[in-house]
Amino acid sequence: MKQQLQNILHQVTKQAKDVKSLQDIEKLRVKFLGKKGELTGVLRGMGALSKEERPIIGKLANEVRESIETLIKQANEKLLSIEKNIQFKKEKLDVTMPGKTYEIGKKHPLTLVIEEVENVFLGLGYQIAEGPEIELVHYNFEALNIHEGHPARDEQDTFYIQPDVLLRTQTSPVQIRVMENTQPPIKIICPGRVYRSDAVDATHSPVFHQIEGLVVDKGITMGDLRGTLEVFAKSMFGENTNIRFRPHHFPFTEPSAEVDVSCWNCNGEGCKVCKGEGWVEILGAGMVHPKVLRNCGIDPEIYSGFAFGLGVERTAMGRFGIDDLRLLYENDVRFLQQF
Repeated sequence: MKQQLQNILHQVTKQAKDVKSLQDIEKLRVKFLGKKGELTGVLRGMGALSKEERPIIGKLANEVRESIETLIKQANEKLLSIEKNIQFKKEKLDVTMPGKTYEIGKKHPLTLVIEEVENVFLGLGYQIAEGPEIELVHYNFEALNIHEGHPARDEQDTFYIQPDVLLRTQTSPVQIRVMENTQPPIKIICPGRVYRSDAVDATHSPVFHQIEGLVVDKGITMGDLRGTLEVFAKSMFGENTNIRFRPHHFPFTEPSAEVDVSCWNCNGEGCKVCKGEGWVEILGAGMVHPKVLRNCGIDPEIYSGFAFGLGVERTAMGRFGIDDLRLLYENDVRFLQQF
């Protein structure tokens, strides 16, 4: 048995010099040290030895095992070193070459406006609410008091997917969903993308963004709406900004108004931005129609509310002096780098 152990060590010593890969080393380990390996087979025969021989052969067997493990470890380290050197040569870095420059991106002007508006209303205690862009006719029209036959529901103005499913034309459906599931007081803004069947030109796009606001509570009045919009206008366009209300009609608010702000470019004196009028229209607003409250399970005898909505693109064009809406969607880096 002593001779067998010496032969095993001799074989491992010889074969360890010839390994070419880590896989060869693993095969060598399994062949001699595995459960069915040659060294294991020899050790199983120790039961046939005399009491005097066992400690001698046992000691020799341990020495042989340690020697084999050392040989395998050395062969493994040698191969790893060789592979690492080969890899280093392949990945050699020329430190004299000029470095690569990576341009840092900027926020899109529409994102800048949305975040600025959100920050104003978050500071006033509003919450941000979101909803699906693919909507049901019920939420987009019917619950908002826009009944069948209204021009806004015409197929020429709306992208219908099915007779009762469409791409939302406004973010107002988010307000309906919130009112259906939340008891007043409610104080939210609803930013998001909307869709209308418009031809693309300098001031129109079939895809654009809105931010709508809603407040519902006891004792809400038109004065609360005006005060809120004054704070918003001054935060967005400067402390000297004034607002004015012009009578209008929306099916979901009564009374309703178009809201103008004094021109941020000429301070109301008249210029190209405001077309000489001194005012720029930015909002539609009004008191929530009692039918809309009732449709959402809110008693209009107890609660009242106001709502408003602004176009993000129009606001961005005014803020940044952009004269063509299409520039916002063409992804021209030369244009976007200005913001």
